[in-house]
Amino acid sequence: MEENKDTLDLGFAKLDLQRQERCGFPEVVYCAGKTTDQSVRILEILMEKYDNVIGTRASKDIFDILSAKFPAVQYDELAKMVYQHKDKTLINGDRLISVITAGTSDIPVAEEAALTAEIMGNQVERIYDVGVAGIHRLLARVDDIRKANVNIVVAGMEGALASVVGGLVDKPVIAVPTSIGYGANFHGLSALLAMLNSCAAGISVVNIDNGFGAGRLADTMNSLR
Repeated sequence: MEENKDTLDLGFAKLDLQRQERCGFPEVVYCAGKTTDQSVRILEILMEKYDNVIGTRASKDIFDILSAKFPAVQYDELAKMVYQHKDKTLINGDRLISVITAGTSDIPVAEEAALTAEIMGNQVERIYDVGVAGIHRLLARVDDIRKANVNIVVAGMEGALASVVGGLVDKPVIAVPTSIGYGANFHGLSALLAMLNSCAAGISVVNIDNGFGAGRLADTMNSLR
């Protein structure tokens, strides 16, 4: 194991030790595709060094091993996130991020976004199951949605909810297409293309099922002064 001030070389991974200084938050670990031992080793080092650490697409096995050594570690089954959230300072005060889903099936991706934003120091409000098939549900929450400084909209199927929210608010909308839907949804591709082609202004789009990317982008936007 070799270390310099910028990088820790584990042989199978090179940890970025300057990510927090450069970008405002430590390196986040994408656990899918790594072995359990690899994920645990990386997260152990990060959890020893930082108060707040995130591992995405993580199995409960990773949590079970880490919890024996780190009493503060938590696991969210829906979001598939293992994390340490010791410093709960609201860095962005009362500047609110709302996370909105079209349906209940979109909640796992939404929770990845919401937890990411919370762990990075943001106040988050969840507004779930307000899709366009029952537009009255969304309209009943318009005042709440307009209070947010950034809105994350998570939707599968045809992905229309992002355009509707974009036409109701004067703040940024981050659209997250999900792979929820029947065959012609093409595992989220139809929702992605609909969001990219939205005629509503002020919408940015992240990758399919990328709740983490949306939460991080929302944090960055919310931190602007």
